[in-house]
Amino acid sequence: MTRSAGPWNVLAPAAAYFAIAFGAGFLLGTLRVLVIVPRIGERFAELAEMPVMFGVIFWAAGFVVRRFAPWPSRADLAWTGAIALALLVGAELLLSVVVQDRSLGEYLASRDPVSGTVYLLMLVVFAGLPAWRGRRVRA
Repeated sequence: MTRSAGPWNVLAPAAAYFAIAFGAGFLLGTLRVLVIVPRIGERFAELAEMPVMFGVIFWAAGFVVRRFAPWPSRADLAWTGAIALALLVGAELLLSVVVQDRSLGEYLASRDPVSGTVYLLMLVVFAGLPAWRGRRVRA
C-alpha cells in the first residue's frame, strides 16, 4: 500500500530530523556560549559553529532519507524539511522568548547582522537538504 504525499505522512521523519539538528545545536550552542564566546566573541563563535552544524544537518538529512525509505514522492521529502524547519524555528523562539524571558523583538534585535544572515541561510539549507539528499528517490 502506497502512502500519499502530504504533511501527515512525514511527521515521524520530520520530527527525527528536527530532533537531531536541535539536539546538536543545543549542545554546540551551550559549548559556544560557555567556552568559545568569551575567547573570540559572539560573531566569530557563531560563524565557527556553522560548518559543524552544516555537517550535522547534512548527515541527519541523509540518515532520515535512508531510515524512512521508501519515499513515495519528492513532495514528502520537501514536506519533511518544511515541517522540521517549522519545529526548529518554533523551538528556537520558544527558548528565546519563554526560557530567556525576552520579547520576539529583543530576540531579533540581538542577532548579529553577519552571523544572523548566515544563520538564516542555514535554515534554508536545513529545510532543503532532505529533498536534495533524496534526489535519487523516484518521484
